[in-house]
Amino acid sequence: MEKRQVYLDYGATTPVKKEVLDAMIPYFTEHFGNPSSLYTQGQEAKHAIDIAREQVAALIGAEPREIFFTGTGSEADNWAIIETALANQKKGKHIITSTIEHHAILHTGDYLETLGFEVTYIGVDSDGFIKLDELEAAIRPDTTIISIMYANNEIGTIEPIEKIAAIAKKHGIAFHTDAVQALGNLHIDVKKLGVDLLSMSAHKIYGPKGVGALYIRKGYQLPTHIHGGGQENRKRAGTENLAGIVGFGKAAELARENLVEHIEQERHLRDYFIEQVLQQIDDVQVNGSLESRLPGNVNITFKYIEGEALLLFLDMKGIAISTGSACSSASLTPSHVLTAIGVPVEQIHGSIRVSIGDFTTKEDLDYTIEALKESVAKLRNISSVSSSSGW
Repeated sequence: MEKRQVYLDYGATTPVKKEVLDAMIPYFTEHFGNPSSLYTQGQEAKHAIDIAREQVAALIGAEPREIFFTGTGSEADNWAIIETALANQKKGKHIITSTIEHHAILHTGDYLETLGFEVTYIGVDSDGFIKLDELEAAIRPDTTIISIMYANNEIGTIEPIEKIAAIAKKHGIAFHTDAVQALGNLHIDVKKLGVDLLSMSAHKIYGPKGVGALYIRKGYQLPTHIHGGGQENRKRAGTENLAGIVGFGKAAELARENLVEHIEQERHLRDYFIEQVLQQIDDVQVNGSLESRLPGNVNITFKYIEGEALLLFLDMKGIAISTGSACSSASLTPSHVLTAIGVPVEQIHGSIRVSIGDFTTKEDLDYTIEALKESVAKLRNISSVSSSSGW
């Protein structure tokens, strides 16, 4: 089998599309003005940001004035939760989230606990769905914000966000969702969903790294995040990442234009990959919901092997995949997501995440399946030899 380069970690990051890069380049060189300046070059830069704001807003059914640019999706998460919590301390210091959130949420919760806040972590079922009855039962008079991710970054399960938002609204509680994985992969309409706050990131939708955004529902009062100048309607000071924001806008425009085709293509390739792996390799299981799942996400356990070893074997064959959350892949701690859905520890270590994107081909998947068959067989043989030798 001739070696080829196959990238299957689109859930970690995506390449910048040519159209996005072409849109960005002039704002590094020709149109580099400071958007806060009153002269022509500055106003041209400000106009470019206004257009990008419209493009991002259109992707999620929002109004442009409801979009606030940030440096990352993690920053947007921090802003939404910390500032809401601090602003509502008179009402209470109780926060609700889930056991399967991204670390940008979990570690924010840890930080707030050091300030005297209490965080309740709602459990999930074996497919990764939030337990709605447990969520409602956890609500207290002093609860000020609920934060549940739109779609899980490891197992791809899509949460019932509209139902969760309705529960929050019924109790008069702010609701935030981390939609970093969902953006550009699902149809998102913030008005229909009823969310107050929604986090996004450009580099997950073929845009540049270093730029994200927070949707803040019109009428929702979220305090200033960074103090200084008047940027982002006086809520996030600092000279804007002009080229990055332009790139985010262009990526959002492309995602909106191609959304239906993108979803259909990824879903088709995802289902093909799952089907072939289950048919051709024994002792495997797919983690997460098969019905309500991100179109390009596959999280699969190969029993009796170590996922880290499998990753290295595949890397030698030119294949890039992840053993779980890209943000914590250097850690040997078992995935908190797979732990939460009840996967045994020994099987968690044999789990990988394959995430398909716009440049993935059927040939890429066929090559990967053959590499998996060979690598899994070798690793299981090594494991068998080690066990029989008493290692």
